[in-house]
Amino acid sequence: MRKYGLNNITDQFKNKVNDESNKPDSHVGTEDENTDRGNWSSKREYMLSMIGYAVGLGNVWRFPYLAYKHGGGAFLIPYTIMLAVAGLPLFFLESSFGQFCSQGPINVWKAVPILQGVGITMMLVSTFVAIYYNVIIAYSIYYLFSSFQYPLPWSGSSDTSCNTTEIGCCNATAYNVSAAALNVTAENHTCLDFIPGQSPSEKYWDTVVLQRTSSMDETGPVVWHLALCLLLAWILVAAALFKGIKSSGKVVYFTATFPYVVLLILLIRGVTLEGAKDGIEYYIGTKSNLTKLVEAEVWKDAATQIFFSLSVAWGGLMALSSYNKFYNNCYQDSIIVCITNCGTSIFAGFAIFSILGHMAHVYRRPVSEVANAGFGLAFIAYPDALSKLPISPLWSILFFFMLITLGLDSQFAGIEVITTCLQDAYPHVLKNKRGLITIAVCIVLFLLGLPCVTGAGIYWVNLIDTFCAGWILLVAGLLEVLGISILYGGNRFIKDIEMMIKTKSSLFWLWWRACWFFITPVVLAIILGWSLYTFTPPTYGTVKYPEWGNALGWCMTAFCLIWIPIVAIWKVYKANGSPWQRVKTACSPTEDWGPYLECHRGERYVVRGEPDANIFVISNKYTTRL
Repeated sequence: MRKYGLNNITDQFKNKVNDESNKPDSHVGTEDENTDRGNWSSKREYMLSMIGYAVGLGNVWRFPYLAYKHGGGAFLIPYTIMLAVAGLPLFFLESSFGQFCSQGPINVWKAVPILQGVGITMMLVSTFVAIYYNVIIAYSIYYLFSSFQYPLPWSGSSDTSCNTTEIGCCNATAYNVSAAALNVTAENHTCLDFIPGQSPSEKYWDTVVLQRTSSMDETGPVVWHLALCLLLAWILVAAALFKGIKSSGKVVYFTATFPYVVLLILLIRGVTLEGAKDGIEYYIGTKSNLTKLVEAEVWKDAATQIFFSLSVAWGGLMALSSYNKFYNNCYQDSIIVCITNCGTSIFAGFAIFSILGHMAHVYRRPVSEVANAGFGLAFIAYPDALSKLPISPLWSILFFFMLITLGLDSQFAGIEVITTCLQDAYPHVLKNKRGLITIAVCIVLFLLGLPCVTGAGIYWVNLIDTFCAGWILLVAGLLEVLGISILYGGNRFIKDIEMMIKTKSSLFWLWWRACWFFITPVVLAIILGWSLYTFTPPTYGTVKYPEWGNALGWCMTAFCLIWIPIVAIWKVYKANGSPWQRVKTACSPTEDWGPYLECHRGERYVVRGEPDANIFVISNKYTTRL
């Protein structure tokens, strides 16, 4: 009888892992250049995915309001300048970085190991944001279902409107709102004391959709119609990403283009309405105020909007570009995506403010009193305006369907960050398990998102957005550009890019050197300092957060950032030599840093180390490193 010792069991386990890793990956195409990780099926799918990731809800519900608030057309001046000095340089840097080494946001920092914690911070931020971002998609799904009725339930033209002069809560039975196939009712919603003059759409948002409690201290039960919508949102994400970029690349043909169709339809309808001219005048017309340009807040908001709307420092740009072929022109792609993103923001403003102008005309109020941003625009002001149009359900369906597609595109990239980081960390174990990883991630994030669909859910959404999607990204972006330009070497990085897009003249790189070495870090440092100096505890409307809520928010911030010093200390500790030699080693690229495929490494990245430390296998005419 054969005896199995520890060595036999270990050898069998290693053989099993090797057998699993040598199996062909079902998510890698036969025409892919990188047979380990796979590539985009076509350049179109990559570009649509990048545009869908960059163009999100903020382009529709934040930029138009900022433009109106900060002088209308005058706001485009600081906005364009900040695009040139902060947005585009970081976008080009990240997409080039990921494409060069074909790795996600954690493994790319093999270039500067001491900063690998920045990649972990990016992944954690993407995780926190993914939790609440799908809740916003769930809100849109619920409104979409609720739009299949006439009159719209928030129009105030039916029994759903309440007497605002009465103190107390509205008649619960008046809000027996059908939600299409979900067959959801809101008979047992939480009662709120509404102030006189509150619009029917605002009452509907607070009382029916959110069933909002009075504060974060009062959690309330799970709002089941939102929980079901959240489940549906995660099912859509999991289905689209089940085969990674191979499946999501097909979905974006619709989700990345449909919002433009809807915006065009809404714009055409909006400009034909009475009062539309007033809305557009307030947005970007003759009422532009150039004197606003002397205010520091205008420049700070322009830089912040550019930074967040392009989705830099989230890790998504690196994750998506890591699946490019090595010789893809990432410079040209960056220009196209950035210009498209900013153009979309401006275009969306016309569609939004033309209809808000009509709403102001109907209510006989100034546009300034109906203009809003964030949730107030997407789920209160704009639905209210749409309810005043003929065939209002049609416009409402189109608008919320557009919000869903805008959100899904960005969510795809956020989940791709997580799955890419996991597969890069454990390539042999997880190589053929892309679908299972995606499903597992979606299930976990769905469960973590359930507190966001309770009666206090909107407070949680706002809390995570404030503490996890704010200045943490500025810290990550600042360390990123400093790490590459100073520790790794800006000139070396330029040589890396030239390996992909061919050699350029010194004049071509003059602007990029100026940005990466000086202008962009200074701009980010100023925005970060200003954000910290002007930081105020979050509120939702007039509702203040309890002390434990703010403390929890700072704990989430600390949890995301703490990995930067922890990993840095660990890398120094693991290095050999004197303290200075350890730091120097931790700041130098690892031996396996460089292009993923051996055929792309060239003379600049000859493999170093022991003769048998790297095993090479010829596959599909390309040499891959195992």
